[in-house]
Amino acid sequence: MNLCNLGMKIQEQLGETWLPRIYRERILGLRTRSYQFENAKPSERVVIQHTLLGVELKVGRRRLLCPDLATARYLSVFARLGCKAVAVPYDITKISHLADELESSWYRMLLLVEQEARVESTRFRGRLRGLLLAKIRTDIEAAGPGTRVPEFRQSTKQRLK
Repeated sequence: MNLCNLGMKIQEQLGETWLPRIYRERILGLRTRSYQFENAKPSERVVIQHTLLGVELKVGRRRLLCPDLATARYLSVFARLGCKAVAVPYDITKISHLADELESSWYRMLLLVEQEARVESTRFRGRLRGLLLAKIRTDIEAAGPGTRVPEFRQSTKQRLK
């Protein structure tokens, strides 16, 4: 089967759980702040480490301090993709649930690559995975990283008119 057709088939199978779709519809709809990854590369190893100072996300040789494990899990998905900038929800209570969704989408995509291309060579599966990662990265960059600083509403009224 053709590489592009197989990539489209996997994207269609993921449907609502396609990673850029979750990002556009569920994350960018919230109040967010922008997070920048410096010198991001998709091939670098990403590890979450627990240290005496807290939780760190190790991307290649760089260590990024994270406020909690949920934020580290959330950012690790985008670090694996090699994204340069992403939106992080300002409300920390929503990050854990979104990190679960993003991670399950990530692993489901990898599982579908192995399942759909099981009769193909290892090299073909690697090229298919690379094609999907490039597509995801392009879609996320097109959606944008959100605002640099979260928007604060000046209104103190609790009820909408």
